[in-house]
Amino acid sequence: MDQKPVNTLAYKITIGILLAIIIVMAWMLLNQKKEVVTLTKNIDSQQTELKLQLDSLLAEHERVKVSYGELSNSLSERDSIINVKAREIKQLLSTKSELAVVKHKLALLQEITRGYEHQIDSLFTVNRELKAENKQIKIDYNLEQQKTNDLAKDKKDLNEKISSAAVLKAYKISAVAYKSRGIDKEKETDKAARTDKIKVCFTVSENKLVSASYKRFFVRIARPDNVILTRGPAYTFQFLGQTLQFSSMETLNYEGDAADVCTYYDQPANSPELTKGRYYVNIFTEDREIGQTSFELK
Repeated sequence: MDQKPVNTLAYKITIGILLAIIIVMAWMLLNQKKEVVTLTKNIDSQQTELKLQLDSLLAEHERVKVSYGELSNSLSERDSIINVKAREIKQLLSTKSELAVVKHKLALLQEITRGYEHQIDSLFTVNRELKAENKQIKIDYNLEQQKTNDLAKDKKDLNEKISSAAVLKAYKISAVAYKSRGIDKEKETDKAARTDKIKVCFTVSENKLVSASYKRFFVRIARPDNVILTRGPAYTFQFLGQTLQFSSMETLNYEGDAADVCTYYDQPANSPELTKGRYYVNIFTEDREIGQTSFELK
C-alpha cells in the first residue's frame, strides 16, 4: 500500500497552538500566584492595621479612665461592654476572620468608646458645676454666718453699752452722825460716845435708760474694825448671789429723773457705844454698788 504523506504543516500548527496555550496558562498561573501573594500581604497588612487601631482605641480608653479618676467608676457597666467587645475583635483577628466583619465590629466599638467619652465628659462637667455651686454655697453660707456673728456681736456690744449706760449712780453723798434730843430732835455730833443715829443722804442720778419702777437702796455702814452696823440678823439683802447685811434701806419710785434720798441708821437700845475712828459708807441697789463715802468719829 502506498503511505499517505504526513501533513507537517498542520502538525506544526497544532504544536504551536498547544505551546501557545501552555505559555498562556503558565502566565495566567504565575499572575494568579502573584495576586494571591499580594492579596495575602494586603490581608495581613489590613489585619495589622486593624490591630493597631484596636490597641490605640483601648489605650485611649484607659487614658480617659485614668484622667477622670473615680468618676469613671460610675460607668463600670459601659467599661465592661467595651472590654468584652475588644476581646471579641482580638479573637476574630487571631482566627483570620473576614476583614469586613472585623471592621464592622471595630467601628461599633469606636462608637461605644466615643459614647463613653461623651458621657463621662458630661458627668465631669456636671460634677465640676456641682462642686463650683457647692463651693459658692459654702462661701455664701460662711459670709452669712459671718454677718450673723457680726450682727450678734454688734447686738451684744450694744446691749453691753446699754447695760453699762442703764445704771444708777449716787452722788452728793453725805454721812452725818447725830445725838437724839427728844422726839423729832437731833443734834449733829462728831463724837462716837454721843452718836446714836447716822443720817446718810445722796442724790440718785438721772437716767432715762433705766426702767421706771420702785428701787430699793441699801446702805452699809462699816465700823473702823469692818463690822457692819445693823439693827439685827433680819437686815440682809441678796447681792450678786451673796447675802449681805445692811444698816438702813430706802425705797424710791424712780421715774428716770434725779432724786434725793435720805435714810437713817438708829443705834439699837442697850447696844455698846460706837468706837472711835473712820467709818465707811457704801450704797447699793440690788445688782450694783452705786456710791461710797466715809466719815470719822472721835
